[in-house]
Amino acid sequence: MSAAQPTPGPPPAGPWSGRRLHLIGVGGAGMSAYARAAHALGAQLSGSDAAASPYSERLAADGILLASIGHRAANVPAGEGVEVVHSAAVPAENVERRAARERGLTELTRAQLLGELSALRRTIAVAGTHGKTTTAAMLVHALRAAGMAPGWLVGAPVGGGLANAHWGEGEWLVVEADESDRSLLRLSVQIAVVTNVELDHHATFASLAQVREVFREFLAGPPLAVVWDRPELLELRDGPLVAYDVDELKLTPRGSRFRWRGQQVSLGVLGAHNALDAVAALEAARLAGADGRPAIAALASFRGAGRRFQPLGHSVAGALLYDDYAHHPTEVAATLRAARTLAPRRLVAVFQPHLYSRTKQLARELGQALALADVAVVLDVYPARERAADFPGVSGLLVAEAVYDAAPGMPVCWLPSFEVAQPQLERTLGAGDVCVLMGAGDVDRLGRALVIETVAF
Repeated sequence: MSAAQPTPGPPPAGPWSGRRLHLIGVGGAGMSAYARAAHALGAQLSGSDAAASPYSERLAADGILLASIGHRAANVPAGEGVEVVHSAAVPAENVERRAARERGLTELTRAQLLGELSALRRTIAVAGTHGKTTTAAMLVHALRAAGMAPGWLVGAPVGGGLANAHWGEGEWLVVEADESDRSLLRLSVQIAVVTNVELDHHATFASLAQVREVFREFLAGPPLAVVWDRPELLELRDGPLVAYDVDELKLTPRGSRFRWRGQQVSLGVLGAHNALDAVAALEAARLAGADGRPAIAALASFRGAGRRFQPLGHSVAGALLYDDYAHHPTEVAATLRAARTLAPRRLVAVFQPHLYSRTKQLARELGQALALADVAVVLDVYPARERAADFPGVSGLLVAEAVYDAAPGMPVCWLPSFEVAQPQLERTLGAGDVCVLMGAGDVDRLGRALVIETVAF
């Protein structure tokens, strides 16, 4: 930990005063969000992660929590009454979880903690295989513009300099609801939003049918629901709902325009998928009681959530560089179609596959999606919680081969490491090119390494 980092001050007085929470994996997008909320509620916090991250660094900068880097039994605070919170990515054999069990401390999953938080406010839960982060971020901005002072727990910074979480003073809490560990079923929800349903998390679900049953259960409880107007989604809800879609959509190199309930909406973010997310956000805001006019104005100035087609700057030869979290074929295709509206000389896709299990199952579909670019560069798999030894023969090469199969003759590069990829990209990228670096791992590091000039887009 850097000596320049501030020492967190005491938590404010609040309903959770007296609780002591130790969060393992606090540098992640979700756990760092819950740390912000728990701090606002008055809990005393500690936490750890394997490595520093932008989220843990911002927690320290905001005086909330100074994370311990590296997992050690000594990180768990001494004394009784400590509750140890962990994400699904932290295994039972983790040294801090083991220490907590040996001491008889209470262990909570991050889903249990999120369930507690959602029970304290009227909650709008945004769920779906794709688009939930952007929809939730847009919803936050719409509610704020309408003067409703919402809280939020979202898996990325929501844009406009705002963090990934804030407890807020108003009655509403916006939550990004995750199906990967079924934690969306732990939430207390007044308004449910479902953007789409696909099979993504192959380590959790054996089939799309299993995923659909989870979303059916999720939609069974809330009194209000906003669901994309598709028959296979609408049938998951047995009760009142708002079915949404985009009307009179016009895409431009600067964003899009469309009609919503008789009013024109302009967006400054690219792509049809963002327009669809905006309609979902506006419908949820309307159900929560927001005035549509300031909500629409807020979306006109929205420039995206963190790592969602985020402009990075120029490469050494003048190519425009963008970072995007896309890691599923549907997301990759949507991102590349949005990038194509910029009319680049060449569209260069740099893709880091995420998880061996997903790569094994979706290599062919990822190849087809990446074939929408003019040049594809495939990196090796970002393993996250998985081990290469458990998936023999699975690497990013499977995706590179699938791109070539989908588009014979298209330039495809298999560059496993950043050390190999960076100089190759510096030689390849030229003025007029748009390069989108995609993946849910650390591919943004490569993107920032390629930037020689950060510019205002």
